[in-house]
Amino acid sequence: MKRIGLISDTHGYMDDRILELFSECDEIWHAGDIGDLLTADKLNAIKPLRAVSGNIDGSDLRHQYPDNLRFFCEDVDVFITHIGGYPGKYAPDVRLEFIQKAPKLFICGHSHILKVIYDDKYQCLHINPGAAGIQGFHQVRTIIRFTIDQSAIKDLEVIELGQKGIISM
Repeated sequence: MKRIGLISDTHGYMDDRILELFSECDEIWHAGDIGDLLTADKLNAIKPLRAVSGNIDGSDLRHQYPDNLRFFCEDVDVFITHIGGYPGKYAPDVRLEFIQKAPKLFICGHSHILKVIYDDKYQCLHINPGAAGIQGFHQVRTIIRFTIDQSAIKDLEVIELGQKGIISM
């Protein structure tokens, strides 16, 4: 069983509350737009980090983190990318990946819009954790925690960190 902390669109911003909330997890997954290496290092210092680079990430992050990650966590096939779309409106490269073999769990960021949707067509859970940073049009900063237990994805928690202009400590 693995407890996962899921985050996206930090844009170089990390508050201590996120680190505290993710300290209870086994792994942290970042769906891109990390912002800088210091942000990735802060996450990786508390738990192992799996991350993809996003469209705002510079070459330093792109060298360390790929555009796409595909792996198994327990018995769950996971695919993470930054710009992925959502059920019915996937990005073209994501659609091609799904046609070849759809994952059981698809994670992306970019939109800054929190979404958790089950895609009946591909029998796949889609998660976008929203944005945890303070840049962008979103109003409320969000992260997600969940558990993968063999082939089950369960105990999903959406955590609101407050309005992006108001930093909770």
